[in-house]
Amino acid sequence: MIVTRQIGFRIAAIVLAAVILQVSFFSYIQIFGAAPDVVPVVIAAVGLLGGAVIGAVVGFAAGFLLDATLLQTLGVSSLVLLSVGYLAGRYRESFEIDGSSAPALLAGGLGLLAAAGFTAMALTLGVDGTVSGLVVREVVLKGLLAYLLMFPLYPLIRFSLRPALVLEEPSTRRPIFRKRARPGRGRRPGARVRRASAPGRAL
Repeated sequence: MIVTRQIGFRIAAIVLAAVILQVSFFSYIQIFGAAPDVVPVVIAAVGLLGGAVIGAVVGFAAGFLLDATLLQTLGVSSLVLLSVGYLAGRYRESFEIDGSSAPALLAGGLGLLAAAGFTAMALTLGVDGTVSGLVVREVVLKGLLAYLLMFPLYPLIRFSLRPALVLEEPSTRRPIFRKRARPGRGRRPGARVRRASAPGRAL
């Protein structure tokens, strides 16, 4: 991803919209006792499109903004979302994305990781609560909801950042990391000899 000033503004707008929706809308929705976390899904999508460095930076900034909005300890969400963005970016740099299910499966796994990370950080900071079956169920449900949210969010974010994308991942394509031939290689042996000894030329 080539991050220009315009693309930077778009990423900032996407992150700001995700934080606002999380605080004002998704946090009030309860699905089987769990509230969807849209911010980790957005960070995972940005990491898949931009790589590990961009995913980590955007995740840290989103976590800082989320902590400041919720008036909680700064840096708690940043560490979790930084990990989400970095891992999504590493997946993008190491593997090809085939089909629409791969981003959703990755978002489900990272959403599960983010929910467990948020819970662990809250318990570490002394928030009243105990690890029980209800907490484990909530973490699993958040991962499942992240899997479902990735289906509409990934194409939307990809469309918004399309001008910055360097490599596309269609279903049928030639390998990207193809080994380049060195100068002088790939030439048939004896090509010069046959060219010099062509009819009508003096040796």
